[in-house]
Amino acid sequence: MFVRFGTDGVRGPANQVLTPEVALAIGRATVRIFPSAEVLVGSDTRRSGPMLAHAVAAGITSEGADAVMLGVVPTPAVAASSLAAGVAGIMISASHNPFADNGIKIFAPGGRKLSDAEQVRVEAEIDLLLSPGPHVGPTGAGIGVVRTKPDPLDSYARLVVSALGGRRLDGLKVALDCANGSNSIVGPEVFRSLGAEVTVIGASPDGVNINDGCGSTHPDLLAHEVVVTGAQIGIAFDGDADRVLAVDHTGNCIDGDQIIALAATDLKARGRLRHDTVVVTVMTNLGFRQAMKSQGITVIDTAVGDRYVLEALAEGEFSLGGEQSGHIIFGEIATTGDGLLSAIVLADLVLRSGETLADLANNVMTRLPQVLINVRVSQPMPDVADRLADEIAEVMAELGDSGRVLLRPSGTEPVVRVMAEAGTDADATRIAQRLAAAVEELAAQ
Repeated sequence: MFVRFGTDGVRGPANQVLTPEVALAIGRATVRIFPSAEVLVGSDTRRSGPMLAHAVAAGITSEGADAVMLGVVPTPAVAASSLAAGVAGIMISASHNPFADNGIKIFAPGGRKLSDAEQVRVEAEIDLLLSPGPHVGPTGAGIGVVRTKPDPLDSYARLVVSALGGRRLDGLKVALDCANGSNSIVGPEVFRSLGAEVTVIGASPDGVNINDGCGSTHPDLLAHEVVVTGAQIGIAFDGDADRVLAVDHTGNCIDGDQIIALAATDLKARGRLRHDTVVVTVMTNLGFRQAMKSQGITVIDTAVGDRYVLEALAEGEFSLGGEQSGHIIFGEIATTGDGLLSAIVLADLVLRSGETLADLANNVMTRLPQVLINVRVSQPMPDVADRLADEIAEVMAELGDSGRVLLRPSGTEPVVRVMAEAGTDADATRIAQRLAAAVEELAAQ
């Protein structure tokens, strides 16, 4: 059996692809590659979380380190604790996927996402541990212990609140959709501690309802709640709370591109956008790029995945980056995408501006129509863009500067993602369908 990391860790059906045996091997491999006295372990609210967390803990302790169990916490809380303690961390979560899936993400000591080279080393160690043969670890007093960290969310909540520099959210009416996930407790608590009037939905996890018709993958539920309650802003988290989308008072969804654009222009206006630069992925809307250019802000592109954004942020010492999906990284505070941090920063920005989120989002950028088609394939197609280079060149010649296309094999699913942007919905749809058909034809050969 071979275990391979996708865009963000290992992911698949729990107890089928992601088995306790795999989880145990990941725990052991983490200690072998990142030796330390302890490893932090957190999980989201899925039924399979405790099963996999205990297996990971068994792997950690069998290699002589202590497994420090954080319980149900947001992914960025694991990263923050890893940074504070200077040790590795492991998060058990499949993020926005349905409850039957689960995943395991590893943070290197200091709360860093793994580099490509580190991933290869961890994969090789996991393969070794899953292969037949004796894999002897320490015995006696050399075996690690399992410990529980008391109040694991307290320090994380303080870190998030510190981003406002003492400002509060008094007078702001907010609706939160916690996706029945990791932010179900700490998210509402942080907003209320800052003085906001909070309405909460999707905060009753039962092990199977995470992301089920709620959260950032289903913002319609939040949009209805915002309109019905008269909230000024709505916030939708995903299951492990490392991403966020917003809803304005009219019920319109505000995506990650728009939130990053608002944060970038606000930080630049206050002299806090390092090097007047923002880091995004190739999926970011062309309208974002046009808006940043008009504001004198440089845009740097990376591959899809917040770990690539993080690498570029660290390399260039930049302060802001993220993805259209709502992974937003404030590099001076966090080492990973943080939904709760992004949410309070956005809420603070709205309150300081004196404007509605709707007006702010409409004015900061004009989104070009973007159509995304997922084409299922039976075999990996990493070179799909090269093989369809002539077709892509024809489309780009037609679009000129008014649009763009992107063909990208998924890092987590057997699909090729076909994206088209154009001046009209009709043109974007037509071009995306043309390229999707070309991918299907190629896959059938």
